[in-house]
Amino acid sequence: MGGNQILKTRMAESGFTQAELAEAVNADLRAAGYEGTVSDRTVRNWLTGKTRWPHHRQRAALEALFNCPVTELGFTTQGDRTPTAPPQGGVRRPVSDTVRTIRPTVAVPSLGPRQRVGLGDVERLLAKFALVIADDHRYGGKLTIEVQAAALAGEALALQARGTASQRVRSALYGCAASFTSSAMWAAIDGRRFDTAQRHFDRAASLAAFSGDSTIQFRIWSHAGSLYRHMARPVDALAANDVARRLPIARRDPLFASLGHARHAAIHGLTGDAGAVRQAVGHAQNALLQADPDEQRPVWITAFYDQAELENLAVAAHLALGDYEGAEARAHRSLALLRPEMRRTRAITTARLARAQLGQGDLEPAVVTAMSIPADPTGQHPRVTGMLHDFGNALHLTAGSSPHTRSWDQYIHDGRRNPQ
Repeated sequence: MGGNQILKTRMAESGFTQAELAEAVNADLRAAGYEGTVSDRTVRNWLTGKTRWPHHRQRAALEALFNCPVTELGFTTQGDRTPTAPPQGGVRRPVSDTVRTIRPTVAVPSLGPRQRVGLGDVERLLAKFALVIADDHRYGGKLTIEVQAAALAGEALALQARGTASQRVRSALYGCAASFTSSAMWAAIDGRRFDTAQRHFDRAASLAAFSGDSTIQFRIWSHAGSLYRHMARPVDALAANDVARRLPIARRDPLFASLGHARHAAIHGLTGDAGAVRQAVGHAQNALLQADPDEQRPVWITAFYDQAELENLAVAAHLALGDYEGAEARAHRSLALLRPEMRRTRAITTARLARAQLGQGDLEPAVVTAMSIPADPTGQHPRVTGMLHDFGNALHLTAGSSPHTRSWDQYIHDGRRNPQ
């Protein structure tokens, strides 16, 4: 069997894809002060044996990531062959199961010189993270956002590997890595890449446990609830969201409690329990009214959760129940309150409004509403395109021969032919 089978095996054991290993190596290189230029093709060349001895900085990064000499990863300076089996005896202790569960974003201690890492480094990472959050709320679901967030997690953990720090800073770095990975998870959920989102969740949950921060743990488990809701698994969604709602931060801060209740309402909509939906929305509203707007909170929650988002989650719940009148009323309130930068959310809420209007038999307003969604870029968001596809199907079932249906078909035809 050709190629570097040892590296292939070690990557599989640690959960690395080629792209993820490239990201992790680049993060380690950047943390050491070098440019990260490793690509998927670089890793593929390692695996095929085309590159038998990587550049010395890449070798150092690989040793830091896998916690072993690069020769134990199947690389050799000899041009005639690549080892095909791990050496027997005298090897380093295998990477623990805990470390494996959080790869590829966790880098174990590096063998190179160490630098002092402080809260300034944490603040620098958080400033970069704020830009990723802003892009997410404008567009959402894009693979580039997922990659950016995962790369930031790699930077945080490369600082752990390369630097010395106080326990407070180490906890903060693990918290950053967990939060960034959770953003990658949300981007994958939003882009309907559910298998990838599940992998991000597994890593983020492990990292959050290292941080000891219930705020980050809330975000991750709340995202897990959303993941399972979008996968139409309400039992798992309720269980995951319950983990979030029982964390100390949800008892201490009414804003977190409100978000937990609002997402619970959306999940209950899938179960058809109208009473549970009303109760959860009521709890969410009461908690939001109690929340201090001036309290310092992480950017990921202040950037999106407010009355408009509560209404939007209520729209999802009422639509799932088939309560189209209630969904329309909530959608109008959400759209009136949405911040201008929330373009992705506005497109999603508008698509939900169109469906609510259609559900009440208001064909013309429904078609006009659906056509009002900008074609690019928010109209190409995976969730929006899925909603509009479902809207078109429902429109044909409701009034297949209607002139409004023909107008919609022509609109879709023209849009696909001339997407600008």
